[in-house]
Amino acid sequence: GCTGKFRSDVASFHRLQAPSGELVQIVAKDSGKRGSIEFSQYASIVGERLWRLGYQPVGVDQKPDLVVRVDYRVGEARAQIRSYGGYGPFGHGFGRFGFSHGFYGPYGYGYSHRQDIRSYTIYDRVLEMEIAKSDNPDINIFESRVISEGRSNRLPELMPLLVRSMFQEFPGPSG
Repeated sequence: GCTGKFRSDVASFHRLQAPSGELVQIVAKDSGKRGSIEFSQYASIVGERLWRLGYQPVGVDQKPDLVVRVDYRVGEARAQIRSYGGYGPFGHGFGRFGFSHGFYGPYGYGYSHRQDIRSYTIYDRVLEMEIAKSDNPDINIFESRVISEGRSNRLPELMPLLVRSMFQEFPGPSG
């Protein structure tokens, strides 16, 4: 019942070379998320994609070649109002035998234009990733941001879709 289309906007900027087995360490960009079990779960999803591309996870006693900083968030809830138009047996309109004043008007059934208004709660879901060389961590060689808008704020269910969007044709054209 709740499944539907997943749309996202991805922006990536990079000076990234093709992977050649570099050792990668994934860390939380937001220091408040360091040590978080939730972050650890999302980092493993990102890491699995990186390993498929040819990067290697850094070992306990190894120094990483690249540092991958990851962040995620769900934006504040906001209302989205949609109106849908149509024709139906309501109000004034042209009926079977002429102009009608309602559903059972003096001239027969009345049909007129009606408008249905619906309100939904919408959230922005965001995933960000930066990659820098470990010997120069202040200069990014890859930056990417995925934004998806939708009714669900359940990030654990949406994170695999956000990650898949980010890694579609990775690293992709810069800009």
